Amino acid sequence: MLNSETQSGDDPILQSQAQTDALLQTVNEQIDTLTFDPNDQQLLERMVESLGDTRGMVRLSIAETLGQIGEPATPFLTQKLANHPNPVVRRACAKTLTLIADPTAVPVLLNSFLNDEDTVVRGSAVGALARTGEAAVPALLEIIASPEYPESTKGHAAWALAFIGAEAKDYLYNAIASDSTDVRCAAVGAIASLVQEQGDEQAFKVLISSLTDTAPAVRAEAAAALGKLDQLSAVPELILCLRDTDSEVRKTVALALMKLGDSMAIEHLQAALDKETEAAVGQVIKLAISQLEKKLDEDDWES
Repeated sequence: MLNSETQSGDDPILQSQAQTDALLQTVNEQIDTLTFDPNDQQLLERMVESLGDTRGMVRLSIAETLGQIGEPATPFLTQKLANHPNPVVRRACAKTLTLIADPTAVPVLLNSFLNDEDTVVRGSAVGALARTGEAAVPALLEIIASPEYPESTKGHAAWALAFIGAEAKDYLYNAIASDSTDVRCAAVGAIASLVQEQGDEQAFKVLISSLTDTAPAVRAEAAAALGKLDQLSAVPELILCLRDTDSEVRKTVALALMKLGDSMAIEHLQAALDKETEAAVGQVIKLAISQLEKKLDEDDWES
């Protein structure tokens, strides 16, 4: 006697999954045989709607197939991203748009990043914006400059800028002169990626000049960025900043000197410690001195 619960014909979920599997197989066969019609709107609509499948690996396979199809799928993905009631579908649409990186999707991705109620959708949307590249940069800078958005949103936008990197170079060099402290901070963080990725000399000079920015937050961001780079030529400039009027900048500079590991900074850190009036800053300077002295001892043993 047959158990009805095991019969896919009687189970709507299994029926739907079987239909999705058949659809995916058909589309992939068409792509492989070069017979896929990118103008088949009904087929593309069904593919995007299938991103609601309950099986994660199947959703991934559909997304990869749509990624192969590319820009013809963008209108269907953006429409579902903007309007679909199922957050699973919206998440998958945003992740699929990351694979396609179509600039025409930027407005919808921005709206989802800023307004979708689902945090995963928002995160996936900003990831897609980052992958889209230069087309997303002006809007990301506007978000960072606006007082309307929370720091968490601005932080994600700044991350996307840094991810875009070299594609945003011209925008970043303009942004470093922005009236907005938040924009200058984000620009410094993104410009640091140009030094890391390309050894960009102009980018390095911008970081150095940002050590004297009028805003302490920008000076601290520049010091932190320089501390992550393998550029010992930054050490003399950082040493000068040990006299900064802002305590957070002094702490960040001490940590940057510690990370760069140049023993020439020890005597300057000691001089700064002798004059330091804030205990919290003094503790960081002591740590930096201790770590640099330890490294110096280790280098002596190795030589």
